[in-house]
Amino acid sequence: MDFSSVDYSRAQFALTALYHFLFVPLTLGLSFIVAIMESIYIKTGKEEWKKITKFWMGLFGINFAIGVATGIIMEFEFGTNWANYSWFVGDIFGAPLAIEGIMAFFLEATFFAVMFFGWNKVSKKFHLLSTWLVAIGSNLSAFWILVANAWMQYPIGTTFNPQTARNEMTNFWEVALSPVAVSKFLHTIGSGYVISALFVMGISAYFLLKKRDFWAAKKSLIVGASFGLVTAIFLMFSGDESAYRVTQHQPMKLAAMEGIYQGEKRASLVAFGILNPNKQPGDKQETFLFNLQIPYALSLLGNRSLNSFVPGIDDLIYGNPKFLIPPMQEKIDSGKMAVNALKNYKEAKANNDSEKMRAAQSVLEANMKNFGYGFLNDPKETIPPIATTFYSFHLMVALGSYFLLLFIVVLYLSMANSIEKYKKILWLCVFSIPLGYIAAEAGWIVAEVGRQPWAIQDLMPVGIAATHLSSVNVGISLAIFAILFTALLIAEITIMIKQIKLGFENPVFFKSDKKGNENV
Repeated sequence: MDFSSVDYSRAQFALTALYHFLFVPLTLGLSFIVAIMESIYIKTGKEEWKKITKFWMGLFGINFAIGVATGIIMEFEFGTNWANYSWFVGDIFGAPLAIEGIMAFFLEATFFAVMFFGWNKVSKKFHLLSTWLVAIGSNLSAFWILVANAWMQYPIGTTFNPQTARNEMTNFWEVALSPVAVSKFLHTIGSGYVISALFVMGISAYFLLKKRDFWAAKKSLIVGASFGLVTAIFLMFSGDESAYRVTQHQPMKLAAMEGIYQGEKRASLVAFGILNPNKQPGDKQETFLFNLQIPYALSLLGNRSLNSFVPGIDDLIYGNPKFLIPPMQEKIDSGKMAVNALKNYKEAKANNDSEKMRAAQSVLEANMKNFGYGFLNDPKETIPPIATTFYSFHLMVALGSYFLLLFIVVLYLSMANSIEKYKKILWLCVFSIPLGYIAAEAGWIVAEVGRQPWAIQDLMPVGIAATHLSSVNVGISLAIFAILFTALLIAEITIMIKQIKLGFENPVFFKSDKKGNENV
């Protein structure tokens, strides 16, 4: 295996995912905000709310179109760059992606057309229904994609077939409704809702600062802050559940998130810390140069018990008999037995030796849970990049706390009818728009970098999942994608700014013809 090719493939998928995730969160949340605004229009009959709805709907449409382009490329990369992975688990991973395409995407695409082209062509109630269905469809798309991703973090509802050397789904509902999938979905859409609320608040604040479209901007600000406050609280609880699931199923990831080397009972949560860059597993150096901790909090959050034990990296690598944690080398040895058993099974099958086939299958089944460890040579290969995971996690948490406070302040001042007097708060709203994206990208880095070296937890390391490609070819495609995605991002920002400058009175996608009919 050309490992520079693997690294290029990882970089290419990371680049695609990070760019795609710049567009997706806004689609998830802004679709519901637009639906709420249109509902107010239908309820009150006020034309001002119709203008507000159309303004934000135009921004939603721009973001939706460019987000689709980056998402489609990701699905092709499974076949081009991750062919071994696709072979090994394609029957499982492909199912939720297919459902996403057939059900959710068609729902979005169909009613997206009605939402944009149906003004004055369908009844108000049917148009409103279409807008809500676009929002639901967008979030359903996210659900099925996150089901697929969650299965990679917590493979369940499947069995390995030695005849085909592939994993096969045995229980669809275990895959679709696994606790990891549900918590991942809720936390991810929650972050999308918060980003959308920050986006609406920031642009509305800009209009207030420029003393333009005051009524529409003020109403939008109130809707954005209200939506943001509710969803930020939701995000906090869903984040707690996600951390609990990580503790239960991916202890090494949790240890990296918190920078824990030596596990302990009644473990503290690191509120802020600077890691010692010289710290290595197994040595006696201090983990942090400086840190602030919340006593007992990690045991409570991770295990729902103040007195529980939370393992650290050293416990997981070298074992801890007191808490029945085996050394990582035992898993590697077990994994190598599974890999050899599969090889023996294939040879026996080729020789039509049923007795040896049964013996090999028995060994394989006994060690299958550690199959992926058989491709590793050193227990330390199971440690993810600690600094990247730790700082990304704490940046995400810090920004999430700041957003909650910002929503409370802005909503209070808006309801007190005096937000326009607080220009520093309004500028804070404007400058907080990119912070939402930074928090979401940091969360994605925690989820994906923190589970390294695994493509599928415990079953397949990344190096085995990749396609055998030359590093030159992958490097060239990586460069092309980087240029293409950057161009798409610049195009989105440029079109967005143009639309925003037109204001609420004359959104670019909804101009009237000479007869006064509204057209897209």
